[in-house]
Amino acid sequence: MDAEKDDRWQYTQQHSDSSNITTSLELGDTISLRSEFKMDEMEEELKCPVCGSFFREPILLPCSHNICLACARNILVQTPDAESPQSSRASGSGLSDYDYLDLDKMSLYSEADSGYGSYGGFVSAPTTPCQKSPNGVRVFPPAVPQPPAQHHLLGHQGSLPPIPRNSCITCPQCHRSLNLDERGLRGFAKNRVLEGVVDRYQQSKAAALKCQLCEKSPKEATVMCEQCDVFYCDPCRLRCHPPRGPLAKHRLVPPAHGRVSRRTSPRKISTCTEHELENLSMYCVQCKMPVCYQCLEEGKHGTHEVKALGAMWKLHKGQLSQALNILSDRATEAKEFLVQLRNMVQHIQENGVEFEACLVAQCDALIDALNRRKAQLLTRVNKEHEHKLKVVRDQISHCTVKLRQTTGLMEYCVEVIKENDPSGFLQISDALIRRVHMTEGQWGKGTLTPRMTSDFDLTLDSGPLLQTIHQLDFVQMKVPAAPMLQLEECCTINNSATLSWKQPPLSTIAVDGYILELDDGNGGQYREVYVGTETICTVDGLHYNSTYMSRVKAFNTSGVGQYSKILAMQTSEIAWFTFDPASAHPDIILSNDNLTVTCNSYDDRVVMGNSGFSRGVHYWEITVDRYDNHPDPAFGVARGDVLKDVMLGKDDRAWAMYVDNNRSWFMHNNSHTNRTDGGVSKGATVGVLLDFTRRVLIFLINDEQQGPVAFEGIEGLYYPAISLNRNVQVTLHTGLPIPDFYTPGEADLSGSVC
Repeated sequence: MDAEKDDRWQYTQQHSDSSNITTSLELGDTISLRSEFKMDEMEEELKCPVCGSFFREPILLPCSHNICLACARNILVQTPDAESPQSSRASGSGLSDYDYLDLDKMSLYSEADSGYGSYGGFVSAPTTPCQKSPNGVRVFPPAVPQPPAQHHLLGHQGSLPPIPRNSCITCPQCHRSLNLDERGLRGFAKNRVLEGVVDRYQQSKAAALKCQLCEKSPKEATVMCEQCDVFYCDPCRLRCHPPRGPLAKHRLVPPAHGRVSRRTSPRKISTCTEHELENLSMYCVQCKMPVCYQCLEEGKHGTHEVKALGAMWKLHKGQLSQALNILSDRATEAKEFLVQLRNMVQHIQENGVEFEACLVAQCDALIDALNRRKAQLLTRVNKEHEHKLKVVRDQISHCTVKLRQTTGLMEYCVEVIKENDPSGFLQISDALIRRVHMTEGQWGKGTLTPRMTSDFDLTLDSGPLLQTIHQLDFVQMKVPAAPMLQLEECCTINNSATLSWKQPPLSTIAVDGYILELDDGNGGQYREVYVGTETICTVDGLHYNSTYMSRVKAFNTSGVGQYSKILAMQTSEIAWFTFDPASAHPDIILSNDNLTVTCNSYDDRVVMGNSGFSRGVHYWEITVDRYDNHPDPAFGVARGDVLKDVMLGKDDRAWAMYVDNNRSWFMHNNSHTNRTDGGVSKGATVGVLLDFTRRVLIFLINDEQQGPVAFEGIEGLYYPAISLNRNVQVTLHTGLPIPDFYTPGEADLSGSVC
């Protein structure tokens, strides 16, 4: 008994506003279900879909649904003896492809990969008359129900009437058709877990126990025989269970004690449905079902992965417990949401009454012509009032139904978890886990969001003169609500930021336009960057490696509304850019997606990049693809208004290094400085390092610094730029890391001047 207690789930419930149910597993596995739900909400989970009553001797169909054994016999159908499944398909019968999975007469367990089993025919013909339906299927009439005691004795002394060949059963819930094999309904596993849950639930109802042998209007039971497992009233006990003969040794107990003995009596060891003499001891991971050693030896599961039954029992209990925790959270949120909706009903009623009183007071102050219009306006207010109430009440009703279903499933799962029968639990655990996950998914985004606001966004304007009374109407006198930023559509690319927003879903206030504001990327003041009616805007020309704070507000004729929440947007740390054909000299020729450039003139022509820099550290390289007749290409940075028809650096708006095949010079405002040995040729690489932290410009040739720091005091907005003629072709490379030799703030300021 101590081991049995250790295996059992322990439940403690603290009755409070938010009671806790703590379920403990072996090895310290725990779940906590925050709930205030009653077991009554589980009742629908415990009723047969055919008879509508509590399950009695439930069997587990391969589709994971349950049905009473007696109901299963009542819904059996038989295909014509002369027709095979293949011919039935050809003749256009209503059976689906699922009905013909049994072509090889395979057993339920060999079909586990598909999730369902198929069953062959029976060896005996039907012994009860049947009717033939128009589609060629014979339907058996319902069997005459037997008294509980007789049915109990029948299970020990006899067998059920034989089931005819070619019989099949259709699941009443998922409508899948299943063919039966020679074992008939015995081929379906008994759902002992469900049977135990039903028994415990009925015990918890504390209803008066009825005699199981009374033929009409059963009387209240007075005793229960532990050996016969039957409840008797006094007349039936004297008639069917006399206190003499073989029955004299039977132990009679009060009905309530009989309930307890039923619940606490040890369950029989589970046996394999395929090999009835073998106990279920392993679990086939691939087929997701308990198996015996003989199943493994015969080869049906020999190549499948199997695990210990106890280990999988604990694993699945833990998975179901985790899923229940999530579902419990959703149910708690649903309860809080229902409280919110009920409060909205009260607010709508209060606001409606207040609004109506204000309207009546204004209308009564007007002349008789205004009174005629007043009735029309009151009708509109009442319609709005009723519409809001209807929407919220409908949502309450819908959410209440879903919550009842959810809590019913939760209570059922909790009762299932109490079971200490590994094989019985594992027969239904996968299906329950899927149902719990699916039910949790139904409480998705938008389900717990009010569909209606409690505000009446209407105000009566009583200012017009008497001659305008007949045109009197409600007008909006409120400023717009704060817009909502759509984070999934907001993004940054390089130094551009795209922002998107919308009005709150329940807002009915008209909007004339929006104002988008950004700061300077350095924690400074906000500035307007867009004013208009669009709800999406892209801002170009921002600083690289900067964080911009953005916000948006709406306006109408009544004024400007509140700001939205502030969104921080980070621009790219490393710049990716190309040459800009729009600002290039007409003689410039671009190719390779504007990364390769040359010229059709013997004179130097300037081309700039399409991105400007004013903050951060940036590095790019230019590869010399062609170098003929020793020209002097120039590389550097420039203002946006630099001259395009002269060498880069000839004016005061460019800072450059021009180079031939032997040496280089720095040039700005037509001043040549720092001649340095080392030139370029075909295949050479020129690097440009622009550092706004030190405000310096440095050049490199073939990964070596060319001369000292070229220029200092760099400040403002600069564009990458080069000048070249037809003897030179270069290719731009961007998005490069800073060279290893250089650390921002530690530039080598040494060098000679020639």
